[in-house]
Amino acid sequence: MFILKRQDVEISSIQHPKRDQQIPILTYQGQTFRLISVFSANQAEEARAFWRDLTDNRGKACVLLEEPDRYSVWGKIRLEQLGTEVSPDSKIASYTQACLLLLQTVYIDVEDLLGGRQAGLFQKDISEIFRQWHFPQADSPAAVKQLLTTDPINTLQVPPWEEHHLITLLQELYRLGKEYFGNTNFAEGVSDILQDMPAADQAQFLEWLQSSPLGRLWR
Repeated sequence: MFILKRQDVEISSIQHPKRDQQIPILTYQGQTFRLISVFSANQAEEARAFWRDLTDNRGKACVLLEEPDRYSVWGKIRLEQLGTEVSPDSKIASYTQACLLLLQTVYIDVEDLLGGRQAGLFQKDISEIFRQWHFPQADSPAAVKQLLTTDPINTLQVPPWEEHHLITLLQELYRLGKEYFGNTNFAEGVSDILQDMPAADQAQFLEWLQSSPLGRLWR
């Protein structure tokens, strides 16, 4: 739809209708957009490809915001419908559980195939991603260790992440996995990794995954 600069837009935040959280909102020429995904300054190509896929192939009204230190993609939303547009808490919670299962599987594979030292480096890398993109409840070594090792279905209290956190996590996890393993085999067989989830939650997550550009990475 548009590629914009920071001076072109106004960015504010509004209260989430169901949680004690603020939602970033971008305003441009009377239109409002909600944050979908964030990319670092050296990911210009990935950001444009993600934005182009959403607009050209999936028919979504999105803007790409170019800033000196990052790129971000925002989807059009009507504020009066925000309560219905925001995914229900239960759905986001199950999406978060699924993403944590994928994260833990990659972490275990790094440890099993590459050894403890590489697993320690992977933990540092994922901690930096959580820090850089301001993931709630992932800001200490103990919290990150818990996210990497505690069963997200039955034991872990699911962190209050938003959809843009999940998209960023899967993008960055794919990048990290490719760096560590030298291939993308780890991103195949997603449904097998999620087999411990309730069937309905698994189906919803896979539908969400395939409806985004992430479906081309994780299969």
